[in-house]
Amino acid sequence: MSHIANSPRTRTRQKTERPRLHKVILVNDDFTPREFVTKVLKAEFRMSEDTAYKVMITAHRRGVCVVAVYAKDIAETKATRATDAGRAEGYPLLFTTEPEE
Repeated sequence: MSHIANSPRTRTRQKTERPRLHKVILVNDDFTPREFVTKVLKAEFRMSEDTAYKVMITAHRRGVCVVAVYAKDIAETKATRATDAGRAEGYPLLFTTEPEE
């Protein structure tokens, strides 16, 4: 087997750095109904109707929108749950995560 690139041994830590936060990103698609996206945002990310609508419409117009920022494990769990909610209804709804700069 080849050497794994992100081996824990190769990581150096300076002082005690805080864990990096991760953005949850809503990726626009042309199939998932706007109302459904808004419903998922309200349920999974505890958004108001107004905030959920604004996030959905921003993703619609720009292609993507940052939904929220969390610790890595929470961000990944929420993104997965939100994506799975769409899949359960047959929609290609997609939420991804990436480290915050």
